[in-house]
Amino acid sequence: MDLRIFTEPQQGASYDTLLRVARTTEAAGYDAFFRSDHYLSMGDADGLPGPTDAWITLAGLARETERIRLGTLVTAATFRNPGPLAVSVAQVDQMSGGRVEFGLGSGWFDAEHTAYGLTLPPLKERFDLYAEQLEIITGLWRTPVGEKFSFSGKNYTLIDSPALPKPAQSPAPPVIIGGSGKKRTPELAARFADEFNLPFADQETALAQFERVAAAATAIGRDPKEILRSAALTVAVGKDDAEVTRRAAAIGRDPEELRRDGLAGTVAEVVERIGQWRERTGITRLYLQVLDLADLDHIEFIAAEVAPQLD
Repeated sequence: MDLRIFTEPQQGASYDTLLRVARTTEAAGYDAFFRSDHYLSMGDADGLPGPTDAWITLAGLARETERIRLGTLVTAATFRNPGPLAVSVAQVDQMSGGRVEFGLGSGWFDAEHTAYGLTLPPLKERFDLYAEQLEIITGLWRTPVGEKFSFSGKNYTLIDSPALPKPAQSPAPPVIIGGSGKKRTPELAARFADEFNLPFADQETALAQFERVAAAATAIGRDPKEILRSAALTVAVGKDDAEVTRRAAAIGRDPEELRRDGLAGTVAEVVERIGQWRERTGITRLYLQVLDLADLDHIEFIAAEVAPQLD
C-alpha cells in the first residue's frame, strides 16, 4: 500500500510551510507529496496568507526534494489553457527528474472562479473542455520529437504545434483521473487514466465507481488492471484516544465522524481500516489528507507506526 501525503494549501499555507511538509514527507519515507489546486479557502478558514499556485509550488518543490513523487489532486481544467498547461507540467517533470504525476479534473468550485475572474461553464460544457484538454495535453507529450501536433475541437484548435518541451518521463507522466460521475468520468478514465482516485467516499461508493471504470476500460479493449485504484481520506491518527481527539479538534472535525467517514483512530484502528479498504475495493494507494500542516509529528507518527504494518 503506497501512502501519500495530500495537502489543501488554499486553507492557509505559504510556500515555506509546504516545503517543510514536503521535506518531512520525504524524510519519513512516504511515496509522494500532493496538493490541491484551488484559489479560495473553504468553510471557516481565513486562507491567510493567500493561495499558492499549484504548479509554481511544485516547480519549487521539484528542486528542493529528491525522491518523492509530486502532483495535484487535481488540477482544474477551467483554470488554464491546455497548451500552456502541458508546457508547465512537462517543465516541472524535467525539474524534478521525472517525478511528476498529473491529476486533472473538470473544476467545480464556483466561488473561486468568480473571485478570480475565471469562467465555470455548465457541467456538460465543462466536461467537453475537460475531455479536449486530456486529449490535447497527452497528445502534445506523446508526439515524437520533430513531429507536429494538431487538434481541432469544439473548444480548442492547435495547428502544427512543435509539441515541446517533452516531460522527463517517456512517453508522459502518469495521468490521474477521479470523481463520482457515472458515465463520462469512467469513459475518460478508460481512455486516459493510469490511476483512478475516489476522494472522500465510502467503500461501497468507491467500489461501484471502480467497477464502472473497469467496465468502461473493457468496453474499449483495455485491461482494467492497467488502471491503479486509489482513495483519498482525511486523517487523524494518535497513540491513544486523547491524541486522536486533539488532532481531530485541530481541524474542526468530530473524531467519531472521522472514524466513520475518514481515517481516524489509534494505530490499530487505522491499520484495520486500511486493510478493510484494500480488501473491499482493491486500492493499492492511499492519499492521506493532512489538514493541520503545523503538526509535522502527525506525518512522522503515521510513517513510523502505521506504514510498517501495511506490507
